[in-house]
Amino acid sequence: MKNRVALIFGYNDYALEIAKNIVDSYNKIYIYSLQSEQDTVKNSSEFEIRSFDLSDKWDDINEFVDIKHSIAFCVLEDNAENIFLTISLRSSFPDLNIIALSNNKETANKLQMAGANRVIPLVQTTAEMIAEMMEKPIVKEVFHNILFENSTLKIAQIRINGTNSYIGKEIIELDWDKKYGVIALSIMYENMRNEFIYSSIIKHYRVKEGDSFVIVGYEIDIKEFEKIVGSECD
Repeated sequence: MKNRVALIFGYNDYALEIAKNIVDSYNKIYIYSLQSEQDTVKNSSEFEIRSFDLSDKWDDINEFVDIKHSIAFCVLEDNAENIFLTISLRSSFPDLNIIALSNNKETANKLQMAGANRVIPLVQTTAEMIAEMMEKPIVKEVFHNILFENSTLKIAQIRINGTNSYIGKEIIELDWDKKYGVIALSIMYENMRNEFIYSSIIKHYRVKEGDSFVIVGYEIDIKEFEKIVGSECD
């Protein structure tokens, strides 16, 4: 019997966090690892780890996967490999829902051309921050909508410039959702340290020039917000 499964290609922290947060939605989750990745990330006993090669023909997947009701995540850290993988999967499985991660706009465009149903841009933050964010129900809901629903929600990282009124204000005072329709998820300081936006330890932190905020919203709202408070970081 074929199963509704999630296939995650890439053995890294992003892959493990995705797996943890979709475990209740699929009969089985398989993480596929290139040999070069296996020494860099701790093994997770929660999920079955399988080896693969970019030259694979995927015949074994066809035998046990209900392709039309399953999903594949392409999260290889090398952009060229991720694009090649997406092309290969799309060529073999026209009906498979493919989600790909991208670290820049150019790669995102290539992944879409390669056949990805949806491309999720990665902001320049650590996987540990994403892991912390994903523990919050509201963020998990947003993440689910971006992945699985026909949503136009986007994630962006906005750097605060020196000309806006938010500099000097405490985090707890910010009302971006009411004014601009965007939701702030986290803050990254100039030294690259980051904090979840709703953490009690930073609610009285005062915004400084050069701080960056990871936000979620509709593209038109993000662009308007960017004009007012700062500049977008690719």
